[in-house]
Amino acid sequence: MKKPLKPSDISKKSDCLCRIEEGELAPLPPPYEDFNQNIPTPLKAEKTGNIETSLDNTVAIGIPRPASKEEEEALIKQFLSGLQKLFEKENNWTFLQPLLLSLEHCARCQTCSEACPVFEMSGRQEIYRPIFRSEVLRRIYKKYIKPGGKLTAKFTGDIDLNWEAIARLAELSYRCTLCRRCASVCPIGVDNGLIAREIRKLFSQEMGIAPKELHDMGTIQHLKTGSSTGMTAAAAKDSVEFIQEEMKEITGYEVEIPWDVEGADILLIHNAGEILSWPENVGAFAIIFQAAGLSWTLSSETAGYDVVNYGIWYDDVQLSRVAVRHADIARRLKVKKIVIGECGHAHKALTVIADRLLTGDLNIPRESAMVTLENIVMSGKLKFDPQKNDFPVTLHDPCNVVRSMGIVEPQRRILKKLAPRFREMTPHGVDNYCCGGGSGFAIMSRYNFAEWRNLVSSRKKFLQILKAFENESPETPKYVCAPCSNCKGTIRDIIHYYRAEERSRLYYGGLVELTVNALAGMKKPIINFGDKPSWE
Repeated sequence: MKKPLKPSDISKKSDCLCRIEEGELAPLPPPYEDFNQNIPTPLKAEKTGNIETSLDNTVAIGIPRPASKEEEEALIKQFLSGLQKLFEKENNWTFLQPLLLSLEHCARCQTCSEACPVFEMSGRQEIYRPIFRSEVLRRIYKKYIKPGGKLTAKFTGDIDLNWEAIARLAELSYRCTLCRRCASVCPIGVDNGLIAREIRKLFSQEMGIAPKELHDMGTIQHLKTGSSTGMTAAAAKDSVEFIQEEMKEITGYEVEIPWDVEGADILLIHNAGEILSWPENVGAFAIIFQAAGLSWTLSSETAGYDVVNYGIWYDDVQLSRVAVRHADIARRLKVKKIVIGECGHAHKALTVIADRLLTGDLNIPRESAMVTLENIVMSGKLKFDPQKNDFPVTLHDPCNVVRSMGIVEPQRRILKKLAPRFREMTPHGVDNYCCGGGSGFAIMSRYNFAEWRNLVSSRKKFLQILKAFENESPETPKYVCAPCSNCKGTIRDIIHYYRAEERSRLYYGGLVELTVNALAGMKKPIINFGDKPSWE
């Protein structure tokens, strides 16, 4: 039996602090038993070089080890300087109060652990408890930042601060999907998800340490080119032109996707990933908006066609830069409101968080596409044939749309009206489980992190999906409705990793596709089960 790890072990010299053994992961049901002995593959030294891997032999960031004692001491000093700023109002006015309340008032009751899918699915590894990383930060803060801390450390919990502790804490902050399910069940409102995010922020803003997928290939590329994918406005327009042609073939009538219409009622902003990976989503929005007679537009200006804001996961400065640019584009187009497409983190970034940033003429009204679509469907202006969606459907609740923002019912009212074989996952709504790809995990794939995501953080969602369809024949096609680009990417990877399309006929897509699929008068279905659409 393993000896339980303690927070003080974070600084212990060890090649691997925590290793998941065969059979420890939560078991999968038939026909997936052959995956039950799978564990994250240990990284070989020749593939990691000088990268720190000693937390759990999984790498999300890729932090190089210091080359000398002097370099280690400089990094520790830099870390402590950033930690000091994290607890100063002038440097962290946005999140200081909830951070302090969460650090000071945790009762260590472990209610959060029982709500955490990563902890549960990992075989209950101590380091994946929501409280573990919080306790490490708490002890370092009390010992090294609070006056007299070194004298009282033996009473408050002692941690020796060395490079291992710092690097492991950075990696550990990326073993949490920031779904904040822990916060929703805490009897006194402690938010360990917020603490994990603040740890990430410390490393990014003060030490320049962040996953390349989020920072270099995400935010920085977004601010330079207008898209987190690197797609230029010209390339986006070309892609959308192609989507228009395909939608005409499907619907039987001309689909016009407008660009840069000044004074339109709606500026619709998509996740750029939709244009590249799920063009049917972009086309479906165009069909339903046009059929409903809405006044709307896309923006070709830099950042205007990509609502992604990776800063919400790791860096306040980057979040602010992107949010302000989105709002400024809407302001100059003189639109009445922004409608946020099917992208969960964009919902939270541009509404809940950006409310603290967007003041004056930048405070453009923002609305979720879930609400917009419900208004269209329930208006009675369009005719629908629900029998076109006569296949089993379940709904994944994106954490940032549902739990963080309380947008629970609009998507359900649509599905209850247009999908006669809709059934809920258990649990659902604000009690949902994360897809496992939250907080940027869906796009993080360097080293062996994608395997850890598929085996551990996404495992609970996979079990939920299988349970929702357990009474259906394996031959029956089944649709997982995931109205979030990040979640769709993760569910796509789960289905591929576990070969679930072949074994269970599982498919996935958005909400707007289901809505358009039920439109009366469509020449062809927009949802294809196993048959590749023409754009592929």
